[in-house]
Amino acid sequence: MRSFRGSIISRLLWLLVKLTAVLAVAGFFVYRAMFAPVPVGAFPVGQQDIRAETLGTGTLEARVQASISPRISGRIAEIKVDQGDLVIQGQHLISLDDGDLRQQVEVAKAQTAAVQAGIERAATDIVRAEAVAADAKTQFDRLAETRVGAVSQQDRDNSVRQLKVANAELARARAAKVELERQLTAAEQTQRYQQEKLADARISAPFAGLVLRRSREPGDVVVPGGEVLLIASLDQLWISAWIDESSVNSVAAKQPARAVFRSDPARSYAGTVTRMSPQTDRETREFLVDVTLNELPKSWALGQRAEVMIETANKSNVLAIPLRTISWKDRKAGVYVNDGGTARWREITLGLRGSDRVEVTGGLKMGDTVIVPKGDASLRDGRTVSIP
Repeated sequence: MRSFRGSIISRLLWLLVKLTAVLAVAGFFVYRAMFAPVPVGAFPVGQQDIRAETLGTGTLEARVQASISPRISGRIAEIKVDQGDLVIQGQHLISLDDGDLRQQVEVAKAQTAAVQAGIERAATDIVRAEAVAADAKTQFDRLAETRVGAVSQQDRDNSVRQLKVANAELARARAAKVELERQLTAAEQTQRYQQEKLADARISAPFAGLVLRRSREPGDVVVPGGEVLLIASLDQLWISAWIDESSVNSVAAKQPARAVFRSDPARSYAGTVTRMSPQTDRETREFLVDVTLNELPKSWALGQRAEVMIETANKSNVLAIPLRTISWKDRKAGVYVNDGGTARWREITLGLRGSDRVEVTGGLKMGDTVIVPKGDASLRDGRTVSIP
């Protein structure tokens, strides 16, 4: 009986110990959650410069680039450059097989020479016809001055006929020369056309720049418009960035901007807005802005991506706090401030918003200290805080 009672008492003592331990642990957590000082980070309120920026993502592009293609159909005989090569204006880039074109030029030259020879013969015929016509005119005039009866009527008729024939031959010779001169014009035009086609078999660089792409190789047959090379001018490179349409009224040409390349995220490159598109994409609701940078990274590639920040407004020496210190209650902005080791929520009025801080136009003053909890802790009005 005593053994049974001792067992019950032992169990009750053990349960009491466990209950005490649970209550102690629960009390510890309740104390930490409700009363223990919350570790916080402190940010003294002071005067700072604020820059409002509009963000966008873009790619490095060349303002001028051209697809190099032939004006005539043909087989590529030689390509003198490759992608990555720098070229100068007028540099020989591509040669097409021009054997047939050279033959056509020679044929056109021969035709032109033949017509020129014909014109020379026609000029000689005109001289001869003019001499014959002059003799016939002299004979006609001599007979016309002879008194009637001294010359037979047949001789007079022969003289008239000979004059008409001579004039007709002269007119024919002159007409033949005119026709040959027209043929010469056509032959010369044909020759020029064939020479231009021959010249088109040699393709040169339209401007100085960088070869971005080589699409064809020797032996390929190309047609007009078929790209062989893609060349970009390096005179003006810029970042073409897509900006949300909500910033249309705040973005303008000549605004300062900066860009951060994904290949060099630790540095930003200063620049200026050069131009902006007057059209918004109907699907993404974004518009295009071109930003020219003052300098480029040592290593860059056209088409590489960059984040663009365009400065739309700025203020100097204003009260400002980090954006992450702001909390909201009933749609009202506020912050927790340190009041002698106690957190106090205070409603504030916001001004210009920057990328990482915001202007405070009311609710705070110089000397206030804004606090935010560290880790997973949370703050409430009146909570004790611990500042390192």
